[in-house]
Amino acid sequence: MDVDKKKRLVDYLSQYTTQNKRDKINNLIVDRTRYVTVVMEDVFQPHNASAVVRSTECFGMQDIHIIEKRNIFSPNNSIAKGSAKWMNFYKYKDTTSCFKALKDKGYKIVATTPHERSFLVHQLPIQDKIALVFGTESTGLTQEAMELADEYVTIPMYGFTESFNVSVSVSICLYDITQRLRASHIDWQLTEEQKIDIQLDWLRNIVEGAFLLEKRLFKQD
Repeated sequence: MDVDKKKRLVDYLSQYTTQNKRDKINNLIVDRTRYVTVVMEDVFQPHNASAVVRSTECFGMQDIHIIEKRNIFSPNNSIAKGSAKWMNFYKYKDTTSCFKALKDKGYKIVATTPHERSFLVHQLPIQDKIALVFGTESTGLTQEAMELADEYVTIPMYGFTESFNVSVSVSICLYDITQRLRASHIDWQLTEEQKIDIQLDWLRNIVEGAFLLEKRLFKQD
């Protein structure tokens, strides 16, 4: 489907939402980004998975990349508060293929760890697209992920406990990085075509009978 046709469909489906919903979609798409993305390696607890999805969406990220080597990523919607329907999820069977796909798209792979200290989170350079990688609740990232990463980042800690909960770590990292990013001159926003594609996905998710309405629109041509 070409861009003009997508725009036409966005306008058409928008008629079947409330004015409040149309305003939110138009306002929020401006602050959406794919410049920073989150990668989850084998996170398995539904509560944590849900909290990660919710936080990532709240900070305006569009994508989550999920590595499911041993564990299935299964968010609990009552905790995620419906945030999953606004996001894109990409799943991989192994860490190597995930990292390769991201590097091919220009991302720098940044492993989060309390041990390998390269950058504190507030010192992490943001001149390149960033894929922040988080590991399991019990053991953190695998050795494979650590060896394939381009950079390492850690969150400053001042207590006896070794690490934060994974969903808390995601929130801290995204808060710091997105605040700096949005205050910079870096081109972090979506392209116009990406905005249209995402708006269309959102409308298809919330408009009842969107598929039939779409068929009706183009049947008129």
